[in-house]
Amino acid sequence: MAISYQHRPVMLKETVEFLKPAPGQVFVDATLGGGGHAEALLAAGGQVIAFDQDRDALAAAKARLAGHENIEFIHDNFSNLKKHIKAPVDGILFDLGVSSYQLDESSRGFSLQQAGPLDMRMNKAAQLTAADIVNAYSVDELARLFKEYGEERFAGRISRAICARREKQPIATTLELKEIVEKAIPTWKKRESVTRVFQALRIAVNQELDSLQLALDAAVDLLKPGGRIVVISYHSLEDRIVKHTFRELAKNAILHLLTKKPQLPGEAEAAENPRSRSAKLRAAEKL
Repeated sequence: MAISYQHRPVMLKETVEFLKPAPGQVFVDATLGGGGHAEALLAAGGQVIAFDQDRDALAAAKARLAGHENIEFIHDNFSNLKKHIKAPVDGILFDLGVSSYQLDESSRGFSLQQAGPLDMRMNKAAQLTAADIVNAYSVDELARLFKEYGEERFAGRISRAICARREKQPIATTLELKEIVEKAIPTWKKRESVTRVFQALRIAVNQELDSLQLALDAAVDLLKPGGRIVVISYHSLEDRIVKHTFRELAKNAILHLLTKKPQLPGEAEAAENPRSRSAKLRAAEKL
């Protein structure tokens, strides 16, 4: 099956090489997304337990993988792995960040390029939205969020601009927020700052960092001896959690690191799929 642009899995070759799937083995795809990684594991004869907290993405992946029998679909956050999996598994994959499906669907509010509501919920059943944060947090709370989750140097200036604008009317759309951020900071930093602000809001809405730590701890417990874990992250906050978790477990002789430094996409992939450019892959094996 040809892989469409929006559903091209990031670092697929490297992921398969580290997980080493074989017929009859059981793998967890903790972030199913477009289903590309799961498809490769199934093609190698593996059985897949696939998680996604986004019902729409799950439905799209089910349609793509309809010809495969050895896959179980679970609608839940990956922090709840142990709630659904009781037996040890051979490998676990995390491909973190926003899926291509979510970015391409303007109504979800993740895109910087398309007008959409300030939503950013990966699970649409969740209560908190990006609009709630933007329109209710104080200047100091917003600045702290943009600094901690976005590592944004102009966090204070952006927060003051947001609060000044919302006094006139609530901020409702992605492009409204983008315009506010762009006008608040120096010209040469516009795109980077917008990206960081959107990242910070998405992390806060979905409690991504807390969920990641819980999921990593659960995943390592669920691996068989010799089982492997692969994590693809897209920003320094995620990568730092993965790096520190893996290193600590390696010190305690629980994991063997397969990547001393994160692997990056090759030049060809980065040129062909711009969304892969910030990806970092780390892998480890259970002792």
